[in-house]
Amino acid sequence: MSQDKEPRRRFLRQVLAIVPAASTLGGATTVAVSQAAMADSSEPGKPRAYTPTYFTAAEWAFLNAAVDHLIPSDQYGAGALETGVPEFIDRQMETPYGAGKLWYMQGPFHPDSVPELGYQLSLVPRDIYRQGIAACNDWCSKNHGKVFAELDKAKQLEVLKMMDGGKISFETVPAKTFFNFMLGNTKEGYFADPMYGGNQKMGGWKMVGFPGARADFADWVDQYNVKYPYGPVSILGEKG
Repeated sequence: MSQDKEPRRRFLRQVLAIVPAASTLGGATTVAVSQAAMADSSEPGKPRAYTPTYFTAAEWAFLNAAVDHLIPSDQYGAGALETGVPEFIDRQMETPYGAGKLWYMQGPFHPDSVPELGYQLSLVPRDIYRQGIAACNDWCSKNHGKVFAELDKAKQLEVLKMMDGGKISFETVPAKTFFNFMLGNTKEGYFADPMYGGNQKMGGWKMVGFPGARADFADWVDQYNVKYPYGPVSILGEKG
């Protein structure tokens, strides 16, 4: 990602404009609010301790390495890792969204159809991640001698770009489809309310100056070109 401040902020603002604070881009279902979401005792600049419930250790290592490239931290703000995006994605896998229960999942399936017809695979998000990670690790092992998480940063970024460009072929799931799901869920976790696991310490909201779930802005309606002086507030009342 570019180290230039304004392009990064512009990209994140564009994402935020289409992600409601209390929901997500792809229709991912909300999850039960955990006690951890209400009491964050993690060190500054680090996500709180979390043990994944869906992803295996190898899958968790892949996910952490991948999302670190999708929204990296820099001098302007926290990235996907620092804001707990992997936790958000893991928790989403245990919802009806993760199991595909919100979708029509009866055949026939036409994976080679035009994009205008929407998602056409028989795989639900849980399967896309499980099979996509396994396929990517297998591809990396065959071509580079190591699984994705063990590659150096430059090689990891190269692999992700190839997946995004459809230049890698996986047998179980299209590489670009897997990449798009991971990218979409990463954006969701970065900007969703902290009660869902990601955007911890409201790092995503702070990056773009989003005030969160504050209930009253009456004093600021007529104050144009004035910087809002207060930090964001989450749905549960946490202050950033």
